Amino acid sequence: MTSWFDLPDVDRFSAGTLGPPGARVFYLQAAAGGQVVTLRLEKAQVAALAGYLAELLADLPTPSPEEIPEAGELVEPVVAEWVVGQLGVAFDESRDRLVIRADEMVDDAEEGAGLVVDPPEGSSARFALTRPQVAAFVVHAAALVVAGRPPCPLCRRPLDLEGHVCVKTNGHKPR
Repeated sequence: MTSWFDLPDVDRFSAGTLGPPGARVFYLQAAAGGQVVTLRLEKAQVAALAGYLAELLADLPTPSPEEIPEAGELVEPVVAEWVVGQLGVAFDESRDRLVIRADEMVDDAEEGAGLVVDPPEGSSARFALTRPQVAAFVVHAAALVVAGRPPCPLCRRPLDLEGHVCVKTNGHKPR
């Protein structure tokens, strides 16, 4: 079922996770006028979006600290509309808004190509954010990404609760 969400004046925009470190599921959530849109995406997508938005903000007038809202936690219940396949960012100069577009990842069974992004057939969402909202998202998303499993002090790969097989110790668990 294809759906289209267009939130030209977002009240709230955030990312969040559900689940324990190592098994977290990442979500992007936008709210406007009582409507809440939740999308599922990958940790790498959250990190890339936050990084790119930070670069864009560096080229725009900086919002004052008192303008920057709290990013906040996810609004319950967290039920994703669909899984994000592709993210895009644009700047609407006339409205001074950064616009984020998320397109659904769809299964292209006809071509046998596996999972591909096909925006005309999949769902899409468009969220227009103020610079202060983007600044809050960047800080929150960056903290969210690094809040997972701590890195191994030797190989820098994520540690599971029971440790991991470290390449720097020839396959043995570090002590």
